[in-house]
Parts: sequence; C-alpha cells; structure tokens
Amino acid sequence: MARGSGVGALLRGALVAAAGTTLVRRVLDTDPPGGAARWTRTNHRGEPVSMLEGPAVAAGLVAGTLAAGGGRQRAGAAVATAGAAAFGLVDDLAEDTSTRVKGLRGHLGALAEGRLTTGGLKVLGIGATALAGAAVGTARRPGGHAAGHLLDVAVNGALVAGTANLLNLLDLRPGRALKASAALSLPVVCGAAGAGTGVVLGAAAVAAPGDLAERDMLGDGGANALGALVGAQWAFGASRPARLAALASVVGLTLASERVSFSAVIERTPWLRAADGWGRRPAENPADDQEQGPAREPAAGE
Repeated sequence: MARGSGVGALLRGALVAAAGTTLVRRVLDTDPPGGAARWTRTNHRGEPVSMLEGPAVAAGLVAGTLAAGGGRQRAGAAVATAGAAAFGLVDDLAEDTSTRVKGLRGHLGALAEGRLTTGGLKVLGIGATALAGAAVGTARRPGGHAAGHLLDVAVNGALVAGTANLLNLLDLRPGRALKASAALSLPVVCGAAGAGTGVVLGAAAVAAPGDLAERDMLGDGGANALGALVGAQWAFGASRPARLAALASVVGLTLASERVSFSAVIERTPWLRAADGWGRRPAENPADDQEQGPAREPAAGE
C-alpha cells in the first residue's frame, strides 16, 4: 500500500469514521435540526424510520478521510464526499413529493425544460463538487502533458459523481448500500487511496445495525456520500485503464437502471439474494419486500 494508505492509515481512518459517525448521531438524536418529524419517514411495515443516519455517516466519512492522511488525495476525497452529502441532504429534505420526476433521466429532462428540481440541483451540485474534488486530488504525472492531466481530472470527476449516483440507486433495501459500498471499496484497498476502505468500513459498521433493523435509513445524503468516497478511491488509487473500465461500468449500470430493476435482478440471482438479505429483518409478507420509505428515489425500473 502506498504512503497514506498503510495499515496504520487504514485503522486510523476506520476508528475516526466510526467514532465520528457515533458522535454526530448522538448529537443529532439529542436535537434533530428542524425537529425529529422532519427526519422521519414511514416504511412499508408502517414503522417510523429515521434519516439521521445519513448526515451522521457522511460526517464520519469526511472525518475519517481527513484523519487517514494522503495529502491531495485526502483533500479531494473529502471535498467530493462532503459535496455529495450536502446536495443529497437538500434532496432528502426539500424534495417536492407532489411531482413524479424520478431518476436521472427525469431530472435531466426537467432541466432541459428549464425546471430545476431538487434532484436536478443534486445532479449539478454533485457533478460540480466531484469535479472540484478531482481537480484537487488528481496528481499530475511527471513529464505528462496538460491535456493528459485534464483528461484524468475529467475521468476522475465523472467516476466520483457516477459512483455517488449509483450507490444511491442501490439504496432501496435495508443495508444494501452499506454492503455495496464495502464490496466496491475492497478491490482498491491496496491502492494509493486504500485507507478509504477503512473509512467506509468504520462508518458502515456503526450504521449497519440500525439500517438492517429498519430503524434508520441512509437517504440520499448518506448514500451519495458513500458513493462519492468509493468513487474517489477508484479515481485516485487505480490505474488509468482500470478507471476507464470502472467509469464505463458505472455509466452502463446507470443507463440500465432506467429500464431494469436492480431489485428484480438481485431476487433472481441466488448468491446476490443471499448477500442482499444477510442480516436483514425478514419480510412479514414476501410481497411487502419494498423499499424502506418514500424518501427513497428509485430508478425508473424499480
């Protein structure tokens, strides 16, 4: 592992992320901004679910990233993660639920018509902060040309923003986004930004019990933040061919989500279904195995 991504940095990031997530959640539980009702949704069981998990996880991710070290990469990842969390929270709390604008295509279509939805603002905001984070965190190759560096920044920014959106698309069942973020983070644990894996695992370990028990949910703020950090790990820690392949995969899955239900694919695939259901409360009625609550913004096919 590269400097800033050794075992010490990995453990430091995990501990700070776990402690930060725990501390911020306790503070938010004591005095939720705007009152507890603003952060409460009702799930398919008719039970209340708190979205305070989202900002707590996001804060833990940023704190853990800064504590893990890594210079420019650390700063770039923190900028992208904080930006994704902020714009995700705006969509969580200010979304106009009376409209039926859903999915990336719907929000981009609204923008093309001159209408700015909270989802459209999120797309623009996460795109901008991902690009800013990429500009900060992408090192210029020795002897490389300016055009090559700009290409790297563009690819990295797109990868961070795309992964932030992809994790949010997966956040339709208890624990799914937390598991997916850990699975996507592990392949780059030995890269230059590998300490981020400890950060992801530390925050996820704290959040998982409440999420799997359906007491809490990440919402857009938490899921987008997780995705942005995982995307930053790939952007700053993988080779150019690997980054291009990852970006192609993210784009392909995002386009597929407009027509295909990820949940249906998971249900039809035994090993995915087993992993997805691990630790989750069983549905009282299989037909009721729906997303956790109305704060979820499913893909068009969900």
